[in-house]
Amino acid sequence: MALKAVHVSDVPNLYQVPEKASISLCSTRFSKGLELNRAASFRIPKFLVVGHRGHGMNVLQSSDSRMKAIKENSLLSFNSAAKFPIDFIEFDVQVTKDDYPVIFHDDVILSEENGVVFEKRITELCLAEFLCYGPQREAGKEGKCLLRKTKDGKIVRWDVETDDSLCTLEEAFQKVEPSLGFNIELKFDDHIVYQQDHLIHVLQVILQVVFQFAKDRPIIFSSFQPDAAQLVRKLQNNYPVFFLTNGGTEIYYDVRRNSLEEAIKVCLEGGLEGIVSEIKGVFRNPGAVPRIKESKLSLLTYGKLNNVPEAVYMQHLMGIDGVIVDLVQEISEAVGDMIKPVKADTAEESSGEGNGETEANSKLQFSQQELSFLLKLIPELIQH
Repeated sequence: MALKAVHVSDVPNLYQVPEKASISLCSTRFSKGLELNRAASFRIPKFLVVGHRGHGMNVLQSSDSRMKAIKENSLLSFNSAAKFPIDFIEFDVQVTKDDYPVIFHDDVILSEENGVVFEKRITELCLAEFLCYGPQREAGKEGKCLLRKTKDGKIVRWDVETDDSLCTLEEAFQKVEPSLGFNIELKFDDHIVYQQDHLIHVLQVILQVVFQFAKDRPIIFSSFQPDAAQLVRKLQNNYPVFFLTNGGTEIYYDVRRNSLEEAIKVCLEGGLEGIVSEIKGVFRNPGAVPRIKESKLSLLTYGKLNNVPEAVYMQHLMGIDGVIVDLVQEISEAVGDMIKPVKADTAEESSGEGNGETEANSKLQFSQQELSFLLKLIPELIQH
C-alpha cells in the first residue's frame, strides 16, 4: 500500500444516492425516531444503547463467561442482541480483495495448519477464503480453525460457548431483525496511510450494499480513520457519520486521533454529525462535553466502563447521547430502570397539561452541586 495522504477537500461527490434509499433513521425501537434528512441537522431524541459487535465483544482470556458467550460479529450475536431493548448494534466492516464487504474486527485472521500458526489479512482474502474459517453452514463441512491474539500477545483458540459462522454485510441486512439499527464501523488498519482512490473504492463498495439492502433500517457510519470518515460523508448524505476516537487515551502518529478537541475539528471540517469516544477520554476531560454540544455534535461512547450501570447513568446526566456496551442485557435493563420517561397521562394528572413524554424520571438522583463535584472527581480517579 503506497503511503500518500488523502486530501478530502479535493474529492468530488462521486456517489449518486438511489431514489429509494431511506433518508430517515426512524425505527419502531424509537418513540420519535432519529431525525435526519438532507436539509435538517441530525438529532438523537433519546439515550441510545448500542450492542458492541452485537451481543458483546469476545475477550477470550476473561474469567467472565459473559465475554465468551456468543461469537462476536456474527448473525447469532446480532439477533441475540435484538431480543433486548437496545437501539443499534455496532460491528466492523472490511472489504475482501474481490470486493465483498464482510464483518470482522481484527485486521488479520489467524489459523493453524500442521502445527504452524499463520495469519492472513482480511483485505487480501477473497470472500470464499474468508468464509472457510470457523463453523460452516453447509452440513458436514468443517471449517479451518480460528485463533486469536490476546492483548498480552498470546495466541489462543477462539473458543466461545455458542459459536457461529462468519458473515457478510449483505447477510446482516437480510437476516437480522429489521427494526434494529446498524452502527457500521468502517474498519481500516491503523498502521497504513491509504491512497485516496483506495479509500473511495472501498467506501463505494460498502455503500452499494447499504443502499441496496438497508431499506428503512436506521444506519450510522463511524470510523477511526479520519479521512475515511470525511469521505463517506462526502460520498453520501443519507446517513449520519461519526468520528471514532480514543479521546487521548492512546497516542497515534496522526494528531487528529489524539484528543477530543481534534475530533471536534475533524467533525466540523468534514460536516460529520458526531463523535464516538472511549469513555475514559471523556471522563478525563468532562469539559469537552459542553464544547461538543456547543458545536452541535452528538456524542456516543464505548469502553469497559460502559458495562458499569452507574458509569452509564453518569453519562446520561452529563448529556452524552448513548453508550456502546458489551453486557447488552444488563445495561439495557439498567438504563430502562434508571432512565424512564414519564407517560403523558401521568404528566396530565400531576400538572393538568398533556404534552407527551416529559423529562426522564430516574431512580438515581444527583443535585447540581453533587454532579459538579463528581465531574471534578472523575478525572482524578480515571488517571489511576
